[in-house]
Amino acid sequence: KQALTVNFTSACLWLSLLAQDMEQAGTGTLVAISSVAADRGRKSNYTYGAAKAGLTTYLAGLRHRLAGTGVQVLTVKPGFVDTPMTADLPKNALYAKPEQVADDIVKAIRKGKRTLYTPWFWRYIMLIIKWLPDFIFRRLSL
Repeated sequence: KQALTVNFTSACLWLSLLAQDMEQAGTGTLVAISSVAADRGRKSNYTYGAAKAGLTTYLAGLRHRLAGTGVQVLTVKPGFVDTPMTADLPKNALYAKPEQVADDIVKAIRKGKRTLYTPWFWRYIMLIIKWLPDFIFRRLSL
């Protein structure tokens, strides 16, 4: 329950309040951290992934509502990031440093992007995972 509250409900409440203020001002950029886990439910993190999927969909709807108002909405989908949340996990080449993710976010804001996979290669990894047929996906240990 806490994963849903922290990663979905509380984020949406804050975004809603900020969106109102930015819409009235006619400018601003809302940035929210979703996750690659939002792209397909996996047994290893399905509650977290569901919360982030809900957030991603909320952001898409908010982006649509704010179209033409001068307010931008950026959905950030990082892969593994070397943070306290992942401190106990073994690191590999798929992990990013927080500074790299932050730099990517700043660049995406400047370019007016709507969605950012960071590091860049996660877009392609998740494209493959999303399009795997279910009978194959179920056999994987992800």
